Amino acid sequence: MFHDDGSSSVTSSSSPLQFFSTMSPSLGSPYQWLRELKSEERGLYLIHLLLSCANHVANGSLENANLALDQISQLASPDGDTMQRIAAYFTEALAQRILKSWPGLHKALNSTRISSVSEEMLVRKLFFDMFPFLKVAFVLTNQAIIEAMEGEKVVHVIDLNAAEPAQWIALIQALSTRPEGPPHLRITGIHPQKEVLDQMAHRLTEEAEKLDIPFQFNSVVSKLENLDFDKLRVKTGEALAISSVLQLHSLLAADDYASLIALKNSLLANGYGYSQSPDSVSSSPLSPNASAKMDSFLNSLWGLSPKIMVVTEQDSNHNGLTLMERLLEALYSYAALFDCLESSVSRTSMERLKVEKMLFGEEIKNIIACEGFERKERHEKLEKWIQRFDLACFGNVPLSYCGMLQARRLLQSYNCDGYRIAEDNRCVLICWHDRPLFSVSAWSCRK
Repeated sequence: MFHDDGSSSVTSSSSPLQFFSTMSPSLGSPYQWLRELKSEERGLYLIHLLLSCANHVANGSLENANLALDQISQLASPDGDTMQRIAAYFTEALAQRILKSWPGLHKALNSTRISSVSEEMLVRKLFFDMFPFLKVAFVLTNQAIIEAMEGEKVVHVIDLNAAEPAQWIALIQALSTRPEGPPHLRITGIHPQKEVLDQMAHRLTEEAEKLDIPFQFNSVVSKLENLDFDKLRVKTGEALAISSVLQLHSLLAADDYASLIALKNSLLANGYGYSQSPDSVSSSPLSPNASAKMDSFLNSLWGLSPKIMVVTEQDSNHNGLTLMERLLEALYSYAALFDCLESSVSRTSMERLKVEKMLFGEEIKNIIACEGFERKERHEKLEKWIQRFDLACFGNVPLSYCGMLQARRLLQSYNCDGYRIAEDNRCVLICWHDRPLFSVSAWSCRK
């Protein structure tokens, strides 16, 4: 479906889609031949239809978009093969984007939607269990912290998204075996939901008491973009570590929103009218370079003087200027994630369906259907994060051989040979075959 060089099969001059297009004079007609396509042919045709539909949506041609969605629905299925499942969620995302053209209708259709904390925790736990990505990130993060904190008597760890206690249970266990004895450990957990932090505090306190480690947990109930740094209570004399797992990209939404407001005010001040098109936020000329919120946040982290900061992010370019850019990039990366599950989990698995629908499906919807401050899933490639940290006066710390060895052993323990790790600019990329999906990098303050 996608070539090794990252190009899409749909752009190939020899693509069978040219043949398919001649057989489809009227989009939306229930052709029997559609249902008789082989898996690979169907996958190619679904990509073609998704790109065509997205192009209609971006251009405001909603009638043609509706016809394309109707035809995709004849082929897509949330319990089919990889491409059928992906198409089902991208179709839903494109339909949501169209609905947002009528805010009243969109709000009415979503007015009774219930978001459950327990369901969110469940799907995150399923993702942790079904994939090795977070486990590898936690191994590398903990090893970097242990090495940076060697000989320190008081250690303070700040977790920018304290949702998974497994990482810190492993750290507590590792610190308990230090030759010089365990340090006094304080963990500050940040999360918007108190219930999640309470569970984290209980699990970690229980583990620390069992291993007789002096321990304190500090809860900070807050969204990351609204974080009050004074509540982190960083003290003189303690060695500080910061862990960020799949969090920093969301701060780019605040910058995009600020850019839109600045652009709107500038146009109004100069006597121009203003109307927001579906792509107006992302296509704002101020958006690519505006990073005031991110800069401010990284500067505040630098001001805490951490000995080590370890950052895990999705290694994908889902923050493009246009809908078409984001859709293409998202197709590549989510195809790899869905393929991971296809290779190791039954198609009828309810756990698989929950991860695909409640996690990947919601991320795809956010990337495709949302704009401005609402679009939180702004994943970017490692090279962009390296530039940001460098500008914020952080210096790269190479991840150690010991950490890499542990990570490779963990991947080898999976009954699947598609997972890889690769080194890039003294950082680590966690891959599915040759496709990087997550990056892990370590940083210290550069004076």
